[in-house]
Formats: sequence, structure tokens, C-alpha cells
Amino acid sequence: MLKLDNHPSGRHFLHIPGPSPVPPRVLRAISYQTIDHRGPEFGEFGLKVLSGIQKIFQTKQPVIIYSASGTGAWEGALVNVLNPGDRVLFYETGQFANLWRALAKRIGLEPEVIGKAGQDTWRWGVDASLIEERLRKDSAHEIKAVCVVHNETSTGVTSNIAAVRKAIDAAKHPALLLVDSVSGLGSAEYRHDEWGADVTVSGSQKGLMLPPGIGFNALSARAIEVSKSIKTPKSYWAWDEILESNKTGFWPTTPSTNLMYGLHEAMDMMMSEGLDNIFARHKRLAEACRHAVTAWGLENQCLDTDCYSPVLTCIATPEGMDADALRKHALTKFNLSLGTGLGKIKGKAFRIGHLGDCNELNLMAALSGVEMSLGAMGFKPKASGVVAAQEFFK
Repeated sequence: MLKLDNHPSGRHFLHIPGPSPVPPRVLRAISYQTIDHRGPEFGEFGLKVLSGIQKIFQTKQPVIIYSASGTGAWEGALVNVLNPGDRVLFYETGQFANLWRALAKRIGLEPEVIGKAGQDTWRWGVDASLIEERLRKDSAHEIKAVCVVHNETSTGVTSNIAAVRKAIDAAKHPALLLVDSVSGLGSAEYRHDEWGADVTVSGSQKGLMLPPGIGFNALSARAIEVSKSIKTPKSYWAWDEILESNKTGFWPTTPSTNLMYGLHEAMDMMMSEGLDNIFARHKRLAEACRHAVTAWGLENQCLDTDCYSPVLTCIATPEGMDADALRKHALTKFNLSLGTGLGKIKGKAFRIGHLGDCNELNLMAALSGVEMSLGAMGFKPKASGVVAAQEFFK
């Protein structure tokens, strides 16, 4: 944290892939006086929030709202539909797919991992045909769920979830489809009902433009039915008590009232802009960022052109350049925060977030800071990425 006597002038440019910048009107909403979470005013408010979040997930089914991070929502998804010892198929696309798998193992599940054979799975989206192939071999239906990441925050890869659902159905397999859209929801197109997800996990601090602290499980009717026979011990994460309380706009435990004020305000902003307009804006920002990367002569971590993320761009640094040293320079010199490389690409890549409350000039400022920092590190770009992005935006 910066010391008060060393505070840089001007604004801080937060361009990590989440938490994303919180709009002023959302911050103001969070500052409203807390009300009685058992009173009638809260019940009316709770019903509005629950209805609104269904629109964001594009579902008519219930959405569980936890006072938790996305990691908590991961656990909530697993413990409600799986029993200890159940086999779960994970598709590796990056660090967050691996972390979800590790969580599954810690709570007593039996994860199995697949990925693109012979290739770096951290550079490609989910190949649904590999999921279908594996499920066809599971004639005993030992695999109870398939877990995939919609938008892999560590690599800038957005996978085709509808294709995964089709693959499961084509294999005539009963496995549930569990999807992590923690960084995708609200920035990349996501259709919970239409794409056939059984549980979609998300969090507040990405496309929803809130601070961390709220996690979500969007459900399917089948997931709710399966949850009724699950024996995994759980209390706080249990859907049944939450769903019952939610019928009247309440929660069985104390909800994050002020964060929910912010959520209500953020959803109002999103509905005013329109989801399709939001998705188009993010695609436009992402494409401009990729134009800059190409002009610099650097490489996108994602090699799958059909899976470029509209949420963030992950950029591989040149041989011999420490990505974290680049990030440190950008922060100390230009007050610009860039995302670090995670897992096996730490020090070898950095990430530019262009999600949530972000527009063309926000991104141009970030690209300028990156270009100047690259120069300070001794890198000579092929051309100006800033100019390339400007030309794209014209």
C-alpha cells in the first residue's frame, strides 16, 4: 500500500483482470446506511436483487448469492452436487482450472484432468471433442460432473461452453456440467440456460464491477434435484436453506447488505447499457489491445483465435525479460497496475485487463504505460502499439 507522504498525483490505472475498477455510483450505493436484514424493506430489496442477477446469468432458474469470494462459490458448487469419492472430469486451460481441481481434491473428490494432447493446454480453449471422447469411454458413468472454465483469467482464453454441453449430450452421458465464469460473467457473453450449464460459478469483482465479497451459483432444475440426495457434509454452502429463505427475499445467514446495494446499482447500470452492448464493447477493447500486441511484436498467450478473451489479454514477454520487473516499472513510474503471470507462466507473461467499467481512453492510457515501460526495459517494438490501437478505434 502506498504511503500517504508518497502518494502519486492523478488517478491510479487499475488494469489487472479483477478486481476491476468500481464505478463511483456503485461506491456511493455501497455507502448507504445498512438496514435490518430481517425487516420488510430488506425482503423487498432481496427479491429485486435475486431477480436482477437472473437476468445477468440469462437464466430463469434460481441463483444462489453467497457472502464469499469466487473460491467459496467453487466449493458451494461442488459440495451440493457431488459426494465424497465421486470422479470429476476437469479440463485444464490454465491456473484457475488447476486451482478448482485442487479444491475438489481437498474436499474428497477424485479429479481427473484432460487437455490438448501434445500441446501447451494453457494456450488453447476447451476442445469439447476430447470431453466427448472421454465420456464415451466411461460406460459405467463413474464421472459425475464435468468442470470447465469459461474465461480462464490466467491465460486470456474464453472457451465455448455450448459446445461442451453438446459433447456431453452426444456421449449420452449423465454427467453434470459445472462452469466457472468468475471473470467472464458480465463481460463475455454467457447464457446459463441456453448453453445447458447445471451450475455456473461467478464472483462480484470482475464484470459486475464490485469489490470482492460476493460469490454466485446459478443452478439448473436438475442440479437442484441432484442436490437433494447428496451426502457431503455442508452447512454454510447448503443450497436448500438458502433457496427456501430466498423465496421471500431473505437469507438464512447474514448477507453482505452493502455489497448487495452495490450489486443492485451495478445491475441497473448494466441493464441500461444492455448486455449485448456490453459484450460488443468488451470485444472491441480486446481487439484494439491485440492490435497493440501485434504492433509491438509480442505474442498473445492465447494461440486459439476462436477463443480470444474479451475480458483480458495475456502477453508473453520477450526472451530474457522479467514480466514482473516490467509490471513493477509500470506501477512505480506510471501508477499503472498490470496483472502478473500466474503458475507456470509467472515472470514470463503479464496481463492487461479491459473489463467492467472500461472504455477506449481507459485502455489507451494502459497501452501507453505498457509501451513506455517496454522501452524502459530495453525492448524495441516493431511499431507503436498505441498508434495501432488508435487506428483501430478511429
